[in-house]
Amino acid sequence: MTKYATLAFAALTTAATGAWAQEHTFRFQSSDPAGNPNFILQQTWAEDVAERTDGRVEIELLPVESIVAHNETQDAIAAGILDGHITDTSYFAGKDPAFGLIANPVGAWSDPQEMFTFMQEGGGKELMNELVQPYGLHFIGATTPGLEAFVSDVPLEGVDDLQGLKMRAPEGLVQQVFAAAGAAPVNLPGSEVFTSLDKGVIDAADYSVFSTNQAQGLHDVARHPVYPGFHSMPLVEISMNKEKWDALPDDLKQALEASVQDFAQRQVAALEEADQAAVAEAEASGEITIHDWPAEERARFREIATGEWQTVAERSENAQKVYDTLTGYLRDQGLMN
Repeated sequence: MTKYATLAFAALTTAATGAWAQEHTFRFQSSDPAGNPNFILQQTWAEDVAERTDGRVEIELLPVESIVAHNETQDAIAAGILDGHITDTSYFAGKDPAFGLIANPVGAWSDPQEMFTFMQEGGGKELMNELVQPYGLHFIGATTPGLEAFVSDVPLEGVDDLQGLKMRAPEGLVQQVFAAAGAAPVNLPGSEVFTSLDKGVIDAADYSVFSTNQAQGLHDVARHPVYPGFHSMPLVEISMNKEKWDALPDDLKQALEASVQDFAQRQVAALEEADQAAVAEAEASGEITIHDWPAEERARFREIATGEWQTVAERSENAQKVYDTLTGYLRDQGLMN
């Protein structure tokens, strides 16, 4: 009897555990294509969520355009077609310029940790939720690939060389800043950057960090990268359907928030290490010329960028709120005069 009772208890426990493991299953879409180093790292986040919640939360992570276009995930989440996304927030600047300003205040950050501190302690997280909740989303946390390099098929030694440059840049402030610097930016999803460079549709691109650009073969068709980057460090948001977030117990909410913070640090560290290796490989090949802008040219570009922040702020009440919160924080931290 003892033997059978033990077996029966074990069977019931296993069944209960299996049911518990399927408590919450969510489908997220990334703004990165399959095989992209960012997407591969994002998959480790989904795995970590399952592990730290003992399987209570399972996330199926899909590459860009698996269900909808890169700039349609917000609507898809609100409609219940997707449960969440990992995406560059600037893709939604067409809905509200505030998204572009908080996603990439060009020239604001010189290190990922500065942005992470702003999001956690400087009001950034609360601000993001104010922006996304009217669209039916809840902002869980932020990550970033780090300071981006710049992809170019033509030599760029400074701001003057941006005049008339045909380039890809995400919608919103980044496009606006490059336009103010004299370039001719267009909005393209990341999946079209290689082909557009290869066919000469564009001559340059704001894409990602050096190692990702290298891994995606962009330097094969654009042999004049600018590194370290002078322009961009995007906020990549991890958000999900607000109703489904609200339905989660507090311990799972805390686990998801902690998982994003840990993932952000892993991503930055992994890509920084990969960048150093990729730069060494590119220099050793003799086929790629890396351009490092002098300090005065970087300062010129930052001046153009910060001059555009106020212009964006005037376009919506939310954008003004982002501007006020961001500039107030930067001044308090001694990061802006």
